[in-house]
Amino acid sequence: MNIRQVSVFLENKKGRLADVTNVLAGKGINIRALFLADTQDFGVLRLIVNDAEKTLSILKDNNFVAQETHVIAVEVEDKPGGLNKILNVLSENNINIEYMYAFVEKKADNAIVIFKIDEQEKAIKTLKDNNIGIVTTDVLSNL
Repeated sequence: MNIRQVSVFLENKKGRLADVTNVLAGKGINIRALFLADTQDFGVLRLIVNDAEKTLSILKDNNFVAQETHVIAVEVEDKPGGLNKILNVLSENNINIEYMYAFVEKKADNAIVIFKIDEQEKAIKTLKDNNIGIVTTDVLSNL
């Protein structure tokens, strides 16, 4: 149930993000979701892609510093309170969220939220026990 996320460390300068997307586009990698966090000197680009293993190889072959992180993708009702329901379940079960980002699935009525949680297995069990849909890698790859 863990999703493979690719994290890329980038110098905070013009054109670096385009460098990454140019390399990936040229090799047929489809970016499904992304999140970019920055500081004054560098940024961390987090990607959900159609092929994480190939993406890591391509990036490393092109001298980018990249690594894999496991995250959880959760289906969220795309209506007021949808996210709040999930956050309450995690909070009530003392599960800490390190970071999160979201996107709307174009083929369905729900949004998908990507969570980085320190206790992944506990979080997955808790979410399932509360009838909250976990999205698999196959589903994300085929959106």
